[in-house]
Amino acid sequence: MVETPPIDERILKALRRISRAVDRYSRSLATRYELTGPQLVCLRQLVTDGPWTSSKLALEVSLSQPTVTGIIDRLAKRELVTRVRDDADRRRVFLEVTDAGRALVERAPSPLQDRFAANLDRLGPDEQQGIARVLETVVAMMEADAIDASPLMATGPVSATPDEILGLLDHPAGS
Repeated sequence: MVETPPIDERILKALRRISRAVDRYSRSLATRYELTGPQLVCLRQLVTDGPWTSSKLALEVSLSQPTVTGIIDRLAKRELVTRVRDDADRRRVFLEVTDAGRALVERAPSPLQDRFAANLDRLGPDEQQGIARVLETVVAMMEADAIDASPLMATGPVSATPDEILGLLDHPAGS
C-alpha cells in the first residue's frame, strides 16, 4: 500500500510547481519580448485604462511606488512610455504609452499562461470563483495580504532592478 504524503507536503509541492510554472512562463516572455512580467502588466494597464500617474498605476497593479518608478524609467528609456506634465497642475505627471508601446502590447501574449487561461475559461463561473477564493485564503493563511501582488516573476532582461527581482521572488504567484 502506497502512503499518501502529509497534507502540508502536498500543498508545498503544489505551490512550488505553480511557482516554477509562473517563473518559466515569465522567462519566456522576457526572452521573446525583452520585457519583464511586471513591465508588460504596467504597459497593458496603461494601454487599457491610462494615462495615469505612476502612483495610480502602482495602486492598480498592486506594486510599490518605487518598483513602478523603476519599471517606468526602463519603459521610458526604451521609448515605450512617455511622461507628460498636466497642463492644469504642472506638478502632476501622467504616463502615456507610445505607438511603439501599443504595438508591443498588441503582439505580446497575455501575462497569464495561455494554457491556464484557456483551461480556466472552460470552467464555470462558480468553479472560477471557488479557485479565486481558495487562493485568496492561502494568501491570508500565509499572512501575505500586505505583500505587493506582483503580476509575474521577473528573471528576464538586465533592465530589471535587483529590488524588482528580489521583490518578485518573495511572492511569485501574484495576481
